[in-house]
Amino acid sequence: MTHPPLVFIVGPTAVGKSEVGILLAKQIGGEIISGDAMQVYREINIASAKPTRDDLTKVKHHCLNLVSVTEDFNVARFRREALKAIEDILSRGRRPVIVGGSGMYVSVLIDGIFEGSAGDEHLREQLEEEIKIQGTPALHERLKSLDTKAAAKIHAHDAKRIVRALEVVLSTKSPISKLQSQRQGLWGQYPIRIFGLNRPRVELYRRLEARIDKMFEQGLVKEIQKLSTLSLSPTAQTLIGIPQVQGYLQGEYDLERAKYLMKLNTRHYVKRQLTWFRREKRLEWINVDNESAQDIVEDIIKKISA
Repeated sequence: MTHPPLVFIVGPTAVGKSEVGILLAKQIGGEIISGDAMQVYREINIASAKPTRDDLTKVKHHCLNLVSVTEDFNVARFRREALKAIEDILSRGRRPVIVGGSGMYVSVLIDGIFEGSAGDEHLREQLEEEIKIQGTPALHERLKSLDTKAAAKIHAHDAKRIVRALEVVLSTKSPISKLQSQRQGLWGQYPIRIFGLNRPRVELYRRLEARIDKMFEQGLVKEIQKLSTLSLSPTAQTLIGIPQVQGYLQGEYDLERAKYLMKLNTRHYVKRQLTWFRREKRLEWINVDNESAQDIVEDIIKKISA
């Protein structure tokens, strides 16, 4: 049986993915799978720009509100949940539309994931201690001698990935680059089209700053304040919005400074998103600057129907 293509709508924060995704899903009989790393948390609605109640009545969404902020969440669990949703959607004759800005989430769906061994906590702690003493470049050089391919893809100051790659090669005696090459994802199992939305940088920044201003108007501070009684997981602690608002709540700076820091961190995140997606050669870019969401959807439908 030949499936119509699975459609991915990706791109940076505030580019307009959600509106396009909902319109597209409505017109092709689809359901949306969220590929957003913040929207998996139940307690975070404003900061994650979750779909509104109106959006949820228009199109069924999956992979929202999966865990509490007290729980750790990783790409392996996202992949399991998303694959389950894709199978469910297809079994009912519907079309999956994956919408999100997390490049890692998109990657693990399309190309699979290397979960490795359960991990060696003692070895990891030892490597993290070595980084503190010797610095990340020294361990990056060590990685070069053990796994040249992995080292070439990891920045010399990316401590987390350096430690992970060393942990794998030292504990499994096999380079992580070799194990990752054995991954299997959706690519090759289904026809897939990946559309990346983009706007001129100035316009994109204007939109994301307006979005953040609106979040504060909607009650972002109260939302983050409610989290103060909870023990946030390491992954939740770093979500954009939480550290910046917590700094304000703890009296470290005023509200305007919190807004500024949140906008600054979001701009940095947008740069990382664009860097990630520009490495993806299978992605088809769509400039959405002067087009309505409906025009964009009509263009996508023509392409996936050809």
